[in-house]
Amino acid sequence: MEYKIVIADDEPITRMDIREILTYAGYNVVGEASDGFDAVELCRKERPDMVLLDIKMPLLDGLKAARIIHEENLADAILLITAYSGKEFVDQAKETGVVGYVVKPIREESLLPMVEIGISKGKEMARMSQEISKTRQRLEDRALIEKAKGLLMKQKNIGEEEAFKMIRKIGMDKRRPMRDIAKIILLNQ
Repeated sequence: MEYKIVIADDEPITRMDIREILTYAGYNVVGEASDGFDAVELCRKERPDMVLLDIKMPLLDGLKAARIIHEENLADAILLITAYSGKEFVDQAKETGVVGYVVKPIREESLLPMVEIGISKGKEMARMSQEISKTRQRLEDRALIEKAKGLLMKQKNIGEEEAFKMIRKIGMDKRRPMRDIAKIILLNQ
């Protein structure tokens, strides 16, 4: 599988070096940016598997760009590339949702494993996030259906099973999810 990658660094030579390493390794570099603002816009457009961000860039630095990209879910994984290895930068990076931190100068033997693992972890996190969302939605749907069922039981003086069957039958007749039928029932109380 060919993964899509965006590179953001204010140094053109560094971007070129990273692009060459990644392209030679079979990755698809879909865009390059010289500042964090353009990196965010590229991620909005391309939805890459990974974005590589330098920390120190003009207009919008890599840490702020990483925060936006993470919060808006614009890339599966974010890897910071920087000349700064100080604890304060690492601590700030931990708060932005990045999967890795590579210190310059960039070497192929350190970059490629970090990219591969980062993409894998990003995909895993995306799957987990989707599962959490689905589970949350099912719980919300179930609570809504339970409320509607309780209302029907009270209004029509029927049992729980009969109320459930009524909601299910209306849903089947109208070809709508039970959640939608439950909302209508609750609106009509």
